[in-house]
Amino acid sequence: MIWSVGDELNDVNRTIGPVDMVAYAGATWDWHRLHHDHGYAVSIGLDRPVVDGQALAAYLSSQAIDSLGPGAFIRKMEIRYRSPVFSGETIRCVGRVVAIEPQRIDLEQQVLVADRVAATSRSVVSFQV
Repeated sequence: MIWSVGDELNDVNRTIGPVDMVAYAGATWDWHRLHHDHGYAVSIGLDRPVVDGQALAAYLSSQAIDSLGPGAFIRKMEIRYRSPVFSGETIRCVGRVVAIEPQRIDLEQQVLVADRVAATSRSVVSFQV
Protein backbone atom coordinates (compact mmCIF):
# COMPACT_ATOMS: atom_id res chain seq x y z
CA MET A 1 0.00 0.00 0.00
CA ILE A 2 1.12 3.53 -0.68
CA TRP A 3 0.65 5.66 2.42
CA SER A 4 -0.29 9.35 2.59
CA VAL A 5 -0.28 11.86 5.42
CA GLY A 6 -3.58 11.51 7.27
CA ASP A 7 -4.09 7.81 6.48
CA GLU A 8 -5.32 5.85 9.49
CA LEU A 9 -3.81 2.65 10.83
CA ASN A 10 -5.92 -0.43 11.41
CA ASP A 11 -7.54 -0.16 14.86
CA VAL A 12 -6.59 -2.72 17.50
CA ASN A 13 -9.28 -3.65 20.03
CA ARG A 14 -8.39 -5.87 22.96
CA THR A 15 -9.82 -6.67 26.37
CA ILE A 16 -6.84 -7.18 28.67
CA GLY A 17 -7.59 -9.72 31.35
CA PRO A 18 -5.64 -11.41 34.15
CA VAL A 19 -4.29 -14.17 31.89
CA ASP A 20 -2.92 -11.57 29.44
CA MET A 21 -1.31 -9.68 32.30
CA VAL A 22 0.38 -12.75 33.79
CA ALA A 23 1.55 -13.86 30.32
CA TYR A 24 3.09 -10.42 29.75
CA ALA A 25 4.76 -10.52 33.18
CA GLY A 26 6.22 -13.92 32.36
CA ALA A 27 7.51 -12.78 28.97
CA THR A 28 9.17 -9.66 30.40
CA TRP A 29 10.13 -10.96 33.86
CA ASP A 30 8.30 -7.99 35.37
CA TRP A 31 6.48 -9.58 38.30
CA HIS A 32 5.47 -6.45 40.20
CA ARG A 33 2.36 -7.40 42.17
CA LEU A 34 0.52 -4.29 40.96
CA HIS A 35 0.12 -5.99 37.57
CA HIS A 36 -1.33 -9.34 38.60
CA ASP A 37 -2.26 -9.57 42.30
CA HIS A 38 -5.86 -8.50 42.89
CA GLY A 39 -5.48 -8.58 46.69
CA TYR A 40 -2.42 -6.36 46.53
CA ALA A 41 -4.15 -3.86 44.24
CA VAL A 42 -7.09 -3.62 46.67
CA SER A 43 -4.71 -3.22 49.63
CA ILE A 44 -3.24 -0.07 48.06
CA GLY A 45 -6.64 1.44 47.25
CA LEU A 46 -7.27 0.22 43.71
CA ASP A 47 -10.23 -1.82 42.48
CA ARG A 48 -8.05 -4.25 40.51
CA PRO A 49 -4.57 -4.72 39.01
CA VAL A 50 -3.12 -2.17 36.59
CA VAL A 51 -1.96 -3.17 33.10
CA ASP A 52 1.81 -2.72 32.73
CA GLY A 53 2.41 0.45 30.71
CA GLN A 54 4.97 -1.28 28.52
CA ALA A 55 2.25 -3.71 27.43
CA LEU A 56 0.41 -0.71 25.98
CA ALA A 57 3.57 0.23 24.07
CA ALA A 58 3.71 -3.34 22.76
CA TYR A 59 0.12 -3.09 21.47
CA LEU A 60 0.97 0.21 19.73
CA SER A 61 4.09 -1.36 18.20
CA SER A 62 2.09 -4.30 16.90
CA GLN A 63 -0.50 -1.97 15.46
CA ALA A 64 2.14 0.03 13.58
CA ILE A 65 3.97 -2.98 12.17
CA ASP A 66 0.81 -4.92 11.28
CA SER A 67 -0.71 -1.86 9.57
CA LEU A 68 2.37 -0.81 7.60
CA GLY A 69 3.23 -4.30 6.43
CA PRO A 70 6.24 -6.52 5.84
CA GLY A 71 9.59 -4.89 6.36
CA ALA A 72 8.30 -2.19 8.73
CA PHE A 73 10.26 -1.73 11.95
CA ILE A 74 10.05 0.91 14.66
CA ARG A 75 13.18 2.99 14.85
CA LYS A 76 11.97 5.31 17.61
CA MET A 77 8.91 5.53 19.87
CA GLU A 78 8.06 8.23 22.38
CA ILE A 79 5.15 7.34 24.64
CA ARG A 80 3.30 9.24 27.35
CA TYR A 81 1.03 7.48 29.81
CA ARG A 82 -2.05 9.57 30.57
CA SER A 83 -4.21 7.31 32.74
CA PRO A 84 -4.02 3.74 33.99
CA VAL A 85 -5.65 0.79 32.28
CA PHE A 86 -7.09 -1.78 34.66
CA SER A 87 -7.53 -5.52 34.32
CA GLY A 88 -10.70 -6.32 32.38
CA GLU A 89 -10.81 -3.03 30.46
CA THR A 90 -10.94 -2.94 26.67
CA ILE A 91 -8.38 -0.83 24.87
CA ARG A 92 -8.62 0.58 21.37
CA CYS A 93 -5.40 1.58 19.63
CA VAL A 94 -5.85 4.21 16.93
CA GLY A 95 -3.24 5.93 14.81
CA ARG A 96 -2.49 7.91 11.72
CA VAL A 97 0.35 8.87 9.44
CA VAL A 98 1.61 12.40 10.25
CA ALA A 99 4.69 12.65 8.02
CA ILE A 100 6.37 10.81 5.20
CA GLU A 101 10.07 11.15 4.48
CA PRO A 102 12.34 9.09 2.29
CA GLN A 103 12.73 5.69 3.97
CA ARG A 104 10.45 6.51 6.93
CA ILE A 105 6.90 7.19 8.06
CA ASP A 106 6.02 9.11 11.25
CA LEU A 107 2.96 8.04 13.21
CA GLU A 108 0.83 9.43 16.02
CA GLN A 109 -1.08 6.84 18.03
CA GLN A 110 -3.34 6.65 21.07
CA VAL A 111 -4.55 3.97 23.43
CA LEU A 112 -8.16 4.67 24.35
CA VAL A 113 -10.37 3.11 27.01
CA ALA A 114 -13.86 4.18 25.97
CA ASP A 115 -13.35 7.95 25.52
CA ARG A 116 -10.44 8.17 27.99
CA VAL A 117 -6.92 8.58 26.60
CA ALA A 118 -4.65 6.11 28.39
CA ALA A 119 -1.49 6.72 26.33
CA THR A 120 -0.22 8.72 23.37
CA SER A 121 2.80 8.04 21.21
CA ARG A 122 4.76 9.27 18.26
CA SER A 123 6.81 6.77 16.31
CA VAL A 124 9.28 6.74 13.46
CA VAL A 125 8.94 3.66 11.28
CA SER A 126 11.52 2.59 8.70
CA PHE A 127 11.46 -0.23 6.20
CA GLN A 128 13.86 -3.07 5.51
CA VAL A 129 14.46 -3.72 1.85
